Amino acid sequence: MVIQLFPFWALLLSAIAFFQPDLFVGLKTQIVPLLTIIMLAMGLTLSPADFKQVLKNGKAVGVGVLLQFLVMPIAAFCVAFAFGFDTELTVGMLLVGSVAGGTSSNVMCYLAKGDTALSISMTAISTLLGVILTPFLVSLMIGQSVDVPVAGMLLSLLKIVLLPVAAGVLINTFFSKFVRKAEPIFPYISMFAIVLIIAIVVALSASKIVQVGLVVAAAVIIHNAIGLTLGYWVTYLLGFDARVCRTIAFEVGLQNSGLAAALAVKFFTPMAALPGTIFSVWHNISGSLLASYWSRRPVAENNSEETSK
Repeated sequence: MVIQLFPFWALLLSAIAFFQPDLFVGLKTQIVPLLTIIMLAMGLTLSPADFKQVLKNGKAVGVGVLLQFLVMPIAAFCVAFAFGFDTELTVGMLLVGSVAGGTSSNVMCYLAKGDTALSISMTAISTLLGVILTPFLVSLMIGQSVDVPVAGMLLSLLKIVLLPVAAGVLINTFFSKFVRKAEPIFPYISMFAIVLIIAIVVALSASKIVQVGLVVAAAVIIHNAIGLTLGYWVTYLLGFDARVCRTIAFEVGLQNSGLAAALAVKFFTPMAALPGTIFSVWHNISGSLLASYWSRRPVAENNSEETSK
């Protein structure tokens, strides 16, 4: 029940941070450690067998990851351009669009009767690929107007993402009995960490949220909707079954926006972290609503049967 109320806790702490920013501003240096904890918790839920699933679902994983790193960055750029965002917010949108899929996609996929093994495989693969692709895509799409610290971002992603995930997988492999006992608390640790990150970023940019908050929220909602919609319908048109379509929709539409916000604060400005902060709250709301809708619909053996019901 506590985990299902994630959007509520995120909104509550965001409101507190907005009206009392001094409570959280001093925690700015804790954003990266908190994100490292989230990545470690993710790694503890994975095993080498999850990566082997890539071989069994190679086509679906390939299409999903391709959509992940094509649809979301391009959509982010187009939405930012359409809204006339300045450089800071454009960088923030591109960071959200260029990071890997969020771990919440695995939960949403399970609730929506999707292919959970495929979801976990895609999250793991996109997370590893994102270490290289995220700084490359941001640098490519933002152009020469901003000095994107590609090398610095790559090194940070190695430390923040790759090492903790790898450590988690190794711990899970060699100490699986202990991990199984502790596993129920991992979602709570991750939720606490991401909610605290959101509150810190809100506190850091509280003075500017009044000016651009609603506009950025609208852009984030559109960006998220594009990812969910294209993630589903492109795979549907390619002939994948309904479970795979649902899975890839979540993997494409739900981003690791906490990572995007952390990178924005570390390498750019608190304002650049605003899209990631709002996305962190919104994609859990939209994902929960969509998962609830799909959970009430039977999964047909093929996509054409599902749409006819």
